[in-house]
Amino acid sequence: MRLFNKQDSIAGMGCDPRYEVLFEPVRIGPVTAPNRFYQVPHASGMTNALPRVRAAFREAKAEGGWGVICTGACSVDPSSDDTPLPFATMWDGNDIRAHALMTEAVHRHGSLAGVELWHGGASVMNRTSRLPPLSPSGIPWMATHVGFMGNLRPKTMDKADIRAALDWQAEGARKARTAGFDIVYVYAGMGYLGYEFLLPEYNHRIDEYGGSIENRVRFVRELIEVTKDAVGKDCGVALRVSLEELRGRPGRNQPSEAHELIELLADLPDLFDVKMDSSPTDCSASRFTGEGSHEPVIDFVKTLTKKPVVGVGRFTSPDTMVSQIRRGVLDLIGGARPSIADPFLPAKIREGREAEIRECIGCNICISSWHDGVPVRCTQNPTAGEEWRRDWHPERVQRTSRPERVLIVGGGPAGLECALTLGRGGHGVTLADGGSSFGGRLTFEKTLPGLAAWNRVVDYRLGRLDEMPNVSLYLESALGVDEIMELAPQRVVVATGARWTNMLYTSMEIPVGTLDHRQVFTPDDIASGRLPDGPTLVFDFDNYYMGGVLTEHLARLGISVSYVTPAGQASAWTIMTNELPLVHRALAERRVPVTTLHLLKSFDGETATLTHVFTGEEMHVACRSVVIVGLRKPRNELYDALLARADELKASGILGVERIGDALAPGAIAHAVHSGHKLARELGLVLPSRPYRRDTPIVDAEDFDMRAAAE
Repeated sequence: MRLFNKQDSIAGMGCDPRYEVLFEPVRIGPVTAPNRFYQVPHASGMTNALPRVRAAFREAKAEGGWGVICTGACSVDPSSDDTPLPFATMWDGNDIRAHALMTEAVHRHGSLAGVELWHGGASVMNRTSRLPPLSPSGIPWMATHVGFMGNLRPKTMDKADIRAALDWQAEGARKARTAGFDIVYVYAGMGYLGYEFLLPEYNHRIDEYGGSIENRVRFVRELIEVTKDAVGKDCGVALRVSLEELRGRPGRNQPSEAHELIELLADLPDLFDVKMDSSPTDCSASRFTGEGSHEPVIDFVKTLTKKPVVGVGRFTSPDTMVSQIRRGVLDLIGGARPSIADPFLPAKIREGREAEIRECIGCNICISSWHDGVPVRCTQNPTAGEEWRRDWHPERVQRTSRPERVLIVGGGPAGLECALTLGRGGHGVTLADGGSSFGGRLTFEKTLPGLAAWNRVVDYRLGRLDEMPNVSLYLESALGVDEIMELAPQRVVVATGARWTNMLYTSMEIPVGTLDHRQVFTPDDIASGRLPDGPTLVFDFDNYYMGGVLTEHLARLGISVSYVTPAGQASAWTIMTNELPLVHRALAERRVPVTTLHLLKSFDGETATLTHVFTGEEMHVACRSVVIVGLRKPRNELYDALLARADELKASGILGVERIGDALAPGAIAHAVHSGHKLARELGLVLPSRPYRRDTPIVDAEDFDMRAAAE
């Protein structure tokens, strides 16, 4: 076994003077943010149905030093109903009490609480309320993805509807103040109602709300005014506005209509929260976009207003943050994904522990949680969404009173996370991997186009393990049953990952049979350095990133490649992570032919035969190699061998053998990390009959002593 050399670590020495500007307070109307770290509104999958889960999730960020903590979209009226996507509501007293749990939790740590009041306008389908959606001119958002599709078209708003929408905003603001919020939002972005008035494609009106930019801004202005009238003495009023489309439209008196909008509203809100127009650009994945990508669109805002400005850019580097402040781009550093990946990011900078930041990898698994309608998940932070349900703290692990010697076999994401969490809990850990470096699947995947940032999963964990005297790391250490018994651990954790198969796929949407040919490859072959001859056909029914990014990789190597999938789009599941349009653009840039709705039937070394999923019609593609990106199966040889000698293991003092990660059930890296963390938290515990605490909505809260609205 080759011991992995640890480096001497240097403890934090307090805040680096270069970063002290990040901890300056910022005035937002009548309230003051304690520092410049601002968790902007973002979806969490935690609606009013999960008030305790939501409160604990947001509280972790306040404890970690974020000066402002905001909700996600919070509907002001049943005519803004995004079911089945998760959204919060501010409709009644029960909602007030549910939100008060969050504001009270945030205030315990000295942070401000913000609420993103929201009306979805034409972009919602009102599936539950069954009310007609509202639109400035009856123009709907005609989504192309089935999860967003609907058949109910919006009603054209008349003056009474406009007045009602303003009343809903004002009443929502008053309820928000009663719930304890310090900052109340007007939302005019991402295709929602305020945005629809701003954009001519939605707004065809010929009255005072349509036509010129001055008229199209009127509704947003009035939303701000009624909000300030309702709560402006007590709460800061923020405008969240998308500028991407308007920045591309020439203005009459300014370089763009985005400039004109900011100029027209410059003195009205207490804060500008500026963003992009659609999810693929607003929260683009790291595979396609780097840190600070919004700057070219929003860099002008501070030149036109004296009010503070917050924006995002997947900021994880304190140097980048300071640069944004010093260069006058932003006043507050907005964070959504980075605040999920590391709720304690601000505290670590303040304490001089920048090396300990659990940096967001930009995989957008968190965003897929919202599309799935479940509490947020994170590849880097397995405790996200589990703070209340499982009582998991993002930085603290309860020290065990009965430390055990644990051997983990496999140093991929699951094994590294398990070792880290066990080490923090006080166990003696040996982590052994048969390769020459740790990382498991990421050893190869980090080399693929755009995925370098994903290796932060490995770097963060190795950095922390490097500091632990109770953890030993070994490379080039392929272990069998005999070697494991010689090491005499009390527990064995198998984290040997999974392998890609050459299985085919049927019109029943089931992997069936295999395609055996010397020129049939899997991603494992390419990872090992065995490359196909071109032209190559990539057949992808995994549907996540691997098929698309591997196709890019082969094209980048100069191999002629085409892409085939039974799904309707390339890398179809990436619609969930906002990557789908960017995947297609990337393949188009590489001039890769994309064939959808087809199955791979056969391959003879010269021709691949495809069949249409629905019609069965055949087509033939000339190719010399096929790469199948489909089903993965666990690498369970070691696990099975250990179980076969269970009596010997018991006699040698081994109390149990467990599997984690892909060796247990293949999935995304987020699943592997969560699996490793969960096992480490539960090792040696007598588990309750229920796997986690179930939250319940707050109902019939008439006994809640609602604070009277201030005059």
